[in-house]
Amino acid sequence: MKPILLITGASRGIGAATALLAAQQGWAVAVNYASQVAAADGVVKQIQAAGGTAIAVQADVGEESQVMRMFAEVDAKLGRISGLVNSAGVVDVTAKVEAQSWVRWERMMRINVLGSLACAREAVRRMSTAHGGSGGSIVNVSSAASRLGGSGQYVDYATAKGAIDAFTIGLAKEVAAEGIRVNAVRPGLIDTEIHASGGLPNRARDLAHLVPMQRAGQPEEVAQAIVWLLSDAASYTTMSLMDVSGAR
Repeated sequence: MKPILLITGASRGIGAATALLAAQQGWAVAVNYASQVAAADGVVKQIQAAGGTAIAVQADVGEESQVMRMFAEVDAKLGRISGLVNSAGVVDVTAKVEAQSWVRWERMMRINVLGSLACAREAVRRMSTAHGGSGGSIVNVSSAASRLGGSGQYVDYATAKGAIDAFTIGLAKEVAAEGIRVNAVRPGLIDTEIHASGGLPNRARDLAHLVPMQRAGQPEEVAQAIVWLLSDAASYTTMSLMDVSGAR
């Protein structure tokens, strides 16, 4: 029987690349999306065409009721998960803190932080040996911005990812004796569509010269790190913040 993995924000970018790679390595994958149903269905179809198992599950992780519904749907259609990747996240247009609004901050924290906490909580309730589970692995997608700060562009996004780093460390310690490993990857400059949503579609290419490796990363390169952390090969790895940043 295939282990079951839920990936939030899996219709594109790092989430989609992770879904495809995880399916290749034997996971049954729940592909979460907020609004891009065609993209999510496309990921599912690619997995199924290669002989894998996948479903698409709609939910805005920034709404607790939708998180609860998403987990109930995965329970019913696939079964109890043993893997979670918190990949859903948003950025906003480039702005200094002095020009940012409360509404922007609230959205940033609700989706990037509260959504990840809520999904991890529901995953623990299913994975923990204290709740009758058989253990599992949680991987949070943080960002190199958590240590770089995002100055002049998106300090709020960097702040949210700093919270994810702290959450990863705290939760890892909390559930280590309950069969659950919790880690984070911190991607650097990765060539995905998220930059366009922040108004800078060419950001990865324009800033590639700032990366010591002299290029932007690809979503598939981050997916390799995530899927390794999910796997039994990382059985003694927990509480790690793994940079996938080309040394930036």
